[in-house]
Amino acid sequence: MKRTATMERKTTETAITVSLGLDGTGTYDVSTGVPFLDHMLELFAKHGLFDLAIRASGDTHVDDHHTVEDVGLCLGDALARALGDKKGIARYGFFLLPMDEALAEVALDLSGRPFLVFDAAFEQEKIKEFDVTLIEEFWRAFCTRAQATLHIRARHGKDAHHVSEAIFKGVARALCAAVQRDPRRPDVPSTKGSLTA
Repeated sequence: MKRTATMERKTTETAITVSLGLDGTGTYDVSTGVPFLDHMLELFAKHGLFDLAIRASGDTHVDDHHTVEDVGLCLGDALARALGDKKGIARYGFFLLPMDEALAEVALDLSGRPFLVFDAAFEQEKIKEFDVTLIEEFWRAFCTRAQATLHIRARHGKDAHHVSEAIFKGVARALCAAVQRDPRRPDVPSTKGSLTA
């Protein structure tokens, strides 16, 4: 069976629907109202081989923060639901992703414990109108709902677009590895017997 989930989130600030397929081919249909976030999520789907559809509207007339954070929450929810009890998955993933002068190091654990370590310096504050501090906010929200431990470190990078792209592609590749099924592992990959919160 393919592992899929659709999640909806509606508040006074945003309205979001996320559909995620973990055993996909990297197809995407993303529209968040934040063009740079759309670009990053398309990269995430393509390089993680996830089928991803996102529709979001939010109070971007105020700023992009609520939309970016809430999309991260909803994507994390979709991942947690699609994974179910996590039986048979690899659990861990890591990747070192170069993007021109930028290099991102990513390691993650689908542990049931939300935690983010984010070590990335951006030489520019904005990419067009997009505030680069929202990259960290997105991944923090994602980890909270995905119940994942995620370490992101930008080892090198001068161009904020390249650093951001390396991060999203790196997380995609690490997550692709972590959600893979291992036929030798029919149970939950933990001596506790559970990877849920």
